Order: sequence, then structure tokens, then C-alpha cells
Amino acid sequence: MSSAQTATSTLAAAAAPTSLPAPPGAWRIARARAALELLLYVRAREALVFSFLYPTVMLLIFGSVLGDQTVPGGVTYVDYFTAGIAATGIILNTFQQVGIRIAHEREAGELARLQALGTPPISYLAGKGIQVLVTTCAQLAVLVVVARLVFDVPLPADTAHWLTLAWVAVLGTLAGTVLGFAVSLVPRSGKNADTIIAPMALVLQFFSGVFFVFSDLPGWMRIVASVFPLKWLTQGMRSVFLPEAAARAEVAGSWEHGRTALVLGVWVVAGLYVCARRFRWRRPA
Repeated sequence: MSSAQTATSTLAAAAAPTSLPAPPGAWRIARARAALELLLYVRAREALVFSFLYPTVMLLIFGSVLGDQTVPGGVTYVDYFTAGIAATGIILNTFQQVGIRIAHEREAGELARLQALGTPPISYLAGKGIQVLVTTCAQLAVLVVVARLVFDVPLPADTAHWLTLAWVAVLGTLAGTVLGFAVSLVPRSGKNADTIIAPMALVLQFFSGVFFVFSDLPGWMRIVASVFPLKWLTQGMRSVFLPEAAARAEVAGSWEHGRTALVLGVWVVAGLYVCARRFRWRRPA
């Protein structure tokens, strides 16, 4: 080969476009989003006070005032309330916080920028979900420790009860997260998200046997509550923290684990369907 041909080949090779690295996959983007979401969560003081620490603060208040009273089922109010406030913490950390946060991010144009960067919706959803799962586990751990040390609330009795705590918490977290995505579409403006979403969660707390014994609520209220996941999440938590004999005080006379799993699972599927069909990066005009 002549020197001219060699030079031409060298120039052609230099001019040829270099191969670009493959774009990151959806799971890698989700992990990066999860790390960022956790960092933002820790830095947001209002989230720590009104979401992460809310169950523990409420337990300390209600347990100190009403803890020694006995409720149907032969258990103390603080034992009964621990189960309910554990479920409420999950709903507030998922449904309420996720819904409000996404509405604000959409309003501020943050979601539009993520879309412009090519972020897959599933990566954004998974990133939020991982952050919520981590913070929910930490929140439950703090609540259980405080309940045990301050009010001598019994820990789950055996491995079966710990496993029940795990699947109830995971299903409740999944349901609350996807429903938070869905409800973020309700406010017409991010500025109104707090005033629309927070009252929904508050009303469900009163309907679902968190602050009051569920069997003592009016019949119509129990029927309405049975449609929504918080009632079943709360009942599942009672089956973890209360003795087996307390199940007789439930409306059905049992913990209804099968129905609890079914209802929470249906809400997970329904929330995913709404997210897949209706999720928007931008606020509707």
C-alpha cells in the first residue's frame, strides 16, 4: 500500500464517527432517581415532620392520654392505636406525600424536563416507589421501637406475624404509591394539591378505625371505609400487633387476611392502570 493510500485510510478512520455508549437502561435510571428522591426527602424538613415523624408523634400524644383504657377485644387503646397509626404512616408517606409532591413537580415543570431528557415513566415511578419503600420501612422501625420502649406494646409474636407485617406493609406501600400517582392528576394546579389531597387522607383515617375502634363506627361509615385500602391496611396491622383473641372483636370475627390481600392487590392493579393510561408529564391546559 502506498503512503498516499495509507494516509487516506488514516484520515477516513479518524473522520468516521466513534461509537457512542449505550444509553442507560430503565432500571439504572430508576436507581439514580431513587437515590435523588431519598436525598430530597431527607433535606425536606416538612416531609420529615409531617410524614416520617407524624405516626411516632401521634402515638406519643394519644398513648400518653388514652393508653391505659381498654377497648373491645381485651387490649389497651395504645396497642390498638399502634396498629392504626402504623397503617396511617404508610398512607401519609405514600398516597398523600407522593400525590402532593408529584403535583408540585408537574406544576414547576420538573416532570417536563425529565421527559425532555428521555426519562421512561416506569423509571420515574420506580424511583419514587423505592424511596417510599425505604422511608416506610425506616418509619415503621422507629414507630415499633418507640411503642415497645415507651408503652410496652408487644412485638409481633412469631415469624408468621413478622411475615404478615412484611406483606401487609409492602402491599399497602405499593397501593398507596400508585394511588398517589393517580391522585396527583386531580388538582388542576400544584398550588391546590395540599388542600385537596390531605383532607382525603384525613377523612379516611377517621373512617378506617385509626383513632376509633372500627366496630364502634356507624354501619354506613364502615361500608364506605371497606371500599378503600386504609381500612384493610389497618386491619392487617391489628392482626400483627394484637393477640389472636382480639380478632373476635372485628366486624367479621376474624382478621380476614385473604380479603385484605385481595383488596390491597386490586387497588395496586387499579392504580397501575390509571398511571399507565392517565399519567401526564405536563399539567393539562
